[in-house]
Amino acid sequence: MSDMSGSAAVIRRAGRDDVRSLGRLGALLVQEHHEFDSRRFLPATNHTLDGYASYLASQLDEPDAVILVADAGEVIGYAYAALEGYDYMLLRGPAALLHDIIVDPAHRGRGVGRLLLNTMLSTLRSRGAPRVVLSTAEQNSEAQRLFGRVGFRRTMVEMTRELDESGPRRDQP
Repeated sequence: MSDMSGSAAVIRRAGRDDVRSLGRLGALLVQEHHEFDSRRFLPATNHTLDGYASYLASQLDEPDAVILVADAGEVIGYAYAALEGYDYMLLRGPAALLHDIIVDPAHRGRGVGRLLLNTMLSTLRSRGAPRVVLSTAEQNSEAQRLFGRVGFRRTMVEMTRELDESGPRRDQP
């Protein structure tokens, strides 16, 4: 699909042989988010890799889903998006939702994430998506810079408040 200049990585559609690697990277995504905010994001468990692998495997043949991998002799990253219709609860018209994008930490800083993202955007455009919407962890400034550089703009802010009273509250002196 796409080739990375200066690297042997190629962006291609994910296949059944990639499922275990997708699970590994998905578990890494879960763990990184948990480290950003352990009260908001789920922790990775012994079952996360298999669960993530199973879920992404179920999406491989879905007509409205797209899973791309960055392959450098092994899968070093992936992106997962799906085309969706109107969502009145989110006040959003038809769009592609970019659910996941991750590059193995050992391969970051080499343009793999940008290549994955640009290839995904081109793929979604060719499938008729009028826009792409994504969410990113507040603390994930590297991802936010990448998204901004390719033209994403901020449109919503998620806010979380724990109701168990175990954490500090900003509305109390």
